[in-house]
Amino acid sequence: MNGLLPLLVVFGGFAAVLVGFVWLARRVRRRGTAGGAVGAALASWEEAFRVTAHEAHVEVQAQARRQAPVLSPDGKWRPTR
Repeated sequence: MNGLLPLLVVFGGFAAVLVGFVWLARRVRRRGTAGGAVGAALASWEEAFRVTAHEAHVEVQAQARRQAPVLSPDGKWRPTR
């Protein structure tokens, strides 16, 4: 029993750390608080190991920068002549 206790403590600590990471990942995904640094780090990793991922990342950034057209405050939109 004395030889098993340190092994249980190590594996218990490892399991607690993994559970903490799972909890943190769920919270970040739910709230969307990953931030720009995590997105940039993942983009650089994908760029290095996946060739087509860089093109997809650039397209996603371009889509995020586009602005949706805003309706006129005085009514429906009508094309100008």
